[in-house]
Amino acid sequence: MTWFRKDKSGLTRQEKKNIPEGLWTKCSSCGEVVYSRKMEELLWVCPSCDFHFRISSQKYIELLLDGGELEQFDAELSSKDPLKFKDSKRYPDRIKQAQQKTGKVEGVTAGLGRIDGMPISFAIMNFEFIGGSMGSVVGEKVARAIERSIEREIPLVVVSCSGGARMQEGILSLMQMAKTSSLLAILAEKRIPYISILTNPTTAGVMASYASLGDIILAEPKALLGFAGPRVIQQTIGQDLPEGFQSTEFFLDKGFIDRIVHRKDLRDTVSKLLKFMWRK
Repeated sequence: MTWFRKDKSGLTRQEKKNIPEGLWTKCSSCGEVVYSRKMEELLWVCPSCDFHFRISSQKYIELLLDGGELEQFDAELSSKDPLKFKDSKRYPDRIKQAQQKTGKVEGVTAGLGRIDGMPISFAIMNFEFIGGSMGSVVGEKVARAIERSIEREIPLVVVSCSGGARMQEGILSLMQMAKTSSLLAILAEKRIPYISILTNPTTAGVMASYASLGDIILAEPKALLGFAGPRVIQQTIGQDLPEGFQSTEFFLDKGFIDRIVHRKDLRDTVSKLLKFMWRK
């Protein structure tokens, strides 16, 4: 067995280099590996295939609002446990864990901000908080954002990113669909503009209510949009679904959204629309 112990004179052994975690990012669409700092400069859009990574709600605030500043309202509102729901853990424990993990109190952040000097009522969903699911507090905060828009007579901008209604609150979470939709009807009567921005993913109860009721509906490329999942739909109707079903591009082709907007153009597009729609 001496051949296992070959003479390695003249060779030097190099220590394995440890690459810091998070230095590189692999695109989940095309597999391209990109320097993370470069990705940040590109607003987390893949330079090879233009895939839009999901980004935090705070990054959207910095991207859209003047100076990245949002005057928050109702920041202290937090979910209760009306149904005493328990699956793998108690609902209050799940809420507390999400708060500690994300630094957010709930699944939406709302308040007042400005875009190119124009005052707006603004709300953005926090997908990192239990998948941006809509419970009583999320519905209430969105409703109050609509009410601020009505009371102050300023446009409303909502950025959606959600997995749908929060099952731990049952029918109470589903009631938020009707509450927010009825307030948006009042907003429409007042002829106050509402721009809805859809990001990846926007689904279920959120998609079936305020996310799809904008005067203008914008969406990022290749986002997952829809109500139920494709497997559920396919099993229900017993037919194969069209190619690209529930993608942003499919929704645009069917006339459900108004425009697909690249992330780097999002602020400029919203600003131009507000200037056109809101002469005040």
